[in-house]
Amino acid sequence: MTERLYYHDSFLYDFDAEVRDVLDSPRPALVLDRTAFYPTSGGQVFDTGWITSDAGSKLRVTEVVDAEDGKVVHYLEAPLHDSQKEVLKPGTRVRGQIDATRRRDHVQQHSGQHVLSAAFIRLYNMPTVSFHMADDYCSIDLDTPALTKEQIESAERLANEIILENRPVDIRFVTRDEAGKLGLRKLPPTERDELRLIDIRDFDLTACGGTHVAHTGQIASVLLRKVEKVRQGWRVEFVAGQRAVATARRDFTTLTETAALFSAHIYDVPQQARKSLDEIRSLRKQREQSQEDLAAAQAAAMLAETPEANGRKLVVRTLADRDLNFVKLLAQKLTRLSPNAVALLATTSPQPSLVFAQSAGQPFDMGALMKETMTKLGGRGGGSKDLAQGGIPNAEGIDATLNAIAATLTA
Repeated sequence: MTERLYYHDSFLYDFDAEVRDVLDSPRPALVLDRTAFYPTSGGQVFDTGWITSDAGSKLRVTEVVDAEDGKVVHYLEAPLHDSQKEVLKPGTRVRGQIDATRRRDHVQQHSGQHVLSAAFIRLYNMPTVSFHMADDYCSIDLDTPALTKEQIESAERLANEIILENRPVDIRFVTRDEAGKLGLRKLPPTERDELRLIDIRDFDLTACGGTHVAHTGQIASVLLRKVEKVRQGWRVEFVAGQRAVATARRDFTTLTETAALFSAHIYDVPQQARKSLDEIRSLRKQREQSQEDLAAAQAAAMLAETPEANGRKLVVRTLADRDLNFVKLLAQKLTRLSPNAVALLATTSPQPSLVFAQSAGQPFDMGALMKETMTKLGGRGGGSKDLAQGGIPNAEGIDATLNAIAATLTA
């Protein structure tokens, strides 16, 4: 059983300990008799830092986990050398150092979650059913069928009022029976005889093993970011403390740069974006109509200049300045404007591609013809009896290929 120093002092960054076990598999790790490193638990992620021996060997701790037997396992960045194993035997005294910046961030996020969850309970009786802490955001899942913008803003406002009041956050240990009589926000399902309580003075009392602030003012602020419907209710994403400052700065920079593109104020960005999207949709429709008109006109011109042979008009063309979508549209126009058209078309831009098409009722199988052609050219494609398409690695010999196919169709 490892003594957990963080239970009593969340701002303890340096500590002395004794090595109890050295592990090689599945990863190199150390087990100490006592630790201030927090292992992943209860939605809060692990601490990182360093463990240094008296002989001067400094080891990077990259992950900390809670073992089933009550021990805390400190996983190391790299395997131990033989010389390090000699000076880190069980019984060796070592010095632990927590990454203070990471710890302070986790303290702010986790304490911010307690305040926010309590705010949703106090205002709307919406219990938190889960908490998640990621590298750039945190989230709580609320057990509620609905969540409005007004409720979100009110909970955020109350949480920040509690933070501003700088209320004391006390830690105490009670028996499970005692805890059941204290009106905890959430009583954990664990069967432990003793529970660690986090008490935000006159606002929230809950059992928790995580690291927390000593006063709510150390959280600095809570900023709610995003909400979404999930299976068990509503998920609320938030950031606290320095994360909130960094996030607000990033958002402001993004909005400022975007507003400059529109030559507008940041608060006018949504309106300008909607206006631009409407213009884009209008231009897209105009372009699509222009493509339709151009394809129809080009198809009519091609049919007019193509003589009929064996009762059908065979159009063979390579278009270097048109993409596959236009070539396919052209093939459709050709076969709809004439009852006896066969089109063997190709494009070399941007990806060399082929389109084979015929008017309904013509005797060929364009899909089978395309597959045969793709096999020869090393490409991939297929389609129906009347329309098929395929892509090929390069455009070399594409005209000769079309002419050879045309020759087989007119033989």
